This record gives sequence, structure tokens and C-alpha cells, in this order.
Amino acid sequence: MRFPFSLNVSLIKYLARQKFAGREKYPLVTMLEPLHTCNYGCEGCGRIVEYRNSITEMMSVEECLSAASECGAPIVSVCGGEPLIYPKIKELVEGLQAQKRHVYLCTNAHLLEKALPKFKPISQLIFSVHLDGLEKTHDMIVKFPGSFQRVISGIKAAKAKGYWVCTNTTIYKETQLEEVVQLFRLLHSLKVDGMLIAPAYSYEAVADRDIFLVKEEVRKRFKRLQSETRKFPLWNTPIYLDFLTGKRDFRCAAWGNPTRNPKGWRSPCYLIADSHYQTYKELEEKTDWNYYGTDQEPRCRNCMMHCGFEPAATIETTRNLRDGLRTLAWNFF
Repeated sequence: MRFPFSLNVSLIKYLARQKFAGREKYPLVTMLEPLHTCNYGCEGCGRIVEYRNSITEMMSVEECLSAASECGAPIVSVCGGEPLIYPKIKELVEGLQAQKRHVYLCTNAHLLEKALPKFKPISQLIFSVHLDGLEKTHDMIVKFPGSFQRVISGIKAAKAKGYWVCTNTTIYKETQLEEVVQLFRLLHSLKVDGMLIAPAYSYEAVADRDIFLVKEEVRKRFKRLQSETRKFPLWNTPIYLDFLTGKRDFRCAAWGNPTRNPKGWRSPCYLIADSHYQTYKELEEKTDWNYYGTDQEPRCRNCMMHCGFEPAATIETTRNLRDGLRTLAWNFF
């Protein structure tokens, strides 16, 4: 089984309720950014640029928990910024767990080993560790010498204490696929529970950087990458991988991963911020979902990020019995 049993049960029950209620659009993962402060300046990240005038602002624990409750998604991805910098990260994670939500704590792992005593190694918590290559490549991308070794130390310490750990690797224009395979081989030897991969996306805050792939290049890269990584415990769903490799196409479901940060609910998605709303209901009602995620919006044309297309892939499994059975088999066997 790829994911914790409790997560599978929670998600299946939630999807069944939405299907029974006849809902077509509903959140799956709340992207919760309690702060945008970070100890790195990663090449492909735009948060410290977008929110440079409010970089020191933080949400209170009460605001964070209220946002998770307001949205209602069964999974909360705590990101940022670097969430382990957040002064009350322990209280936040415990509060989300008290709401019976599953938490992905997305971290660059610089502070992970030191922070482990704050948490409990239970199935409701998964550390999602950012790792974009082997030592030279990763340290260059995050602009912090020694980062790679800190990540590896953090992963080893977390696994030794019984935590669930997955990694998240972004594929850029200059990424060498052979290096990705070597990285996954290393991570597999460290017994990480899962590995996520996704193409980088050139959104407005970082559009001046020539490091991103267009859709046709993504599909060529991922066709090769998929054949080389079958033996590793990838957490990308097979339906999403079909999309990345061009075997099928479907629309982005940005509404499936709504983002809440100190400025409010970010609209329309994790990558594009045309507006911020103070309530989740406003986000739902005032965002033109029929416009975003289509060729009508130029900024969406080359986006293939999992924050929009993994929710779409999950929704596909509820509409098509074959997709549902295929994903079930992939997950459990």
C-alpha cells in the first residue's frame, strides 16, 4: 500500500460523499501557507517575490485551523515559505490532526532533524521534502551550499524515528534525467515512502527565468522518465502520469487544491494570484473556473503542475470505473 491506510480510508469516504451528493467541484487538498518567510531563495520559487511587501506576515494558528475547517478538504498541505520556521508549527499540526485531517508538511528539511521532537510519528503526518537533484544540482537550485547533506540527514533521522517521508522533485529545462534516476535510487535505499515528480511551471513571478519546460518538452521528458522510474515508489497517480506523458488530456481542477495564506484565499490557484478573498465561499463563487485552466488564459497553456492536475486525475477516477480500478490496484498492489 503506497499511502497510510487511514489516509486511503479518509479519502475514499470523502470522495464517496461528494459523488453521492452530486458535487462536481470540491476541494481535495487545502494548500495552507501560514507564512511566506523562507530560509532559502530557490531558483524556481516566486513566493518571496510575489509577497515581498508582506513577507513577514503570518497567519495565527486560529486562522489556519479556521481555514482548514472552512474549506473542509480531508488533506492539508502545510507549505509556504518554510513551515518549520513558523513559531507555532507544533500547535498547528496538532490542531489539524484534532480535526482528523491528514497533514503533508512540505519542507526544505534544513530544520527537519532539529524539529522532529515537536511531532509524533503517526500516519496523519507525512513530511514532504523538497529535493531537486543530487548534491551539486540541488545546492545550486536552492542557492544554499550544504543543503543536500542536511536533507539526507533529515530524511535518515525521520525514518529512524518512524515518520512517513516522501520527496518532491521538480523537473527543469536543464534537469538531467539520468541524475533523477540516481537520486531516486539513493532515496529508495533510504527507505523513503514515496517520491513525487512534476514539471516546473513558469508563472508570473519567475517568468523572466529561462529554466522552464513548455508542454511538448514536458511530455517528451516524462515519457523517458516514466520508463526509468517504474521500479520506484512514485506517488504520482497513474492517471496524472498519463497526462504528463500525453496519453490523455483533461482540464486543470485548480479548485481541488485551494490556497490560503496571510493575504486570504488565493485566486485562481496556487500559481496564479489575480485576487485574494477573505472567505472560501467567496473564492468558490467569484473565481471564473470556466476561464482558468483553458487556452483562453495564456498563463495556463503550459501548466502541467500536480497542484491542478492531480485533483483532476482523482476526479477522473470517480467518473470512470476503469480509471478507478486501475488507481485502486496501483495504490494497494
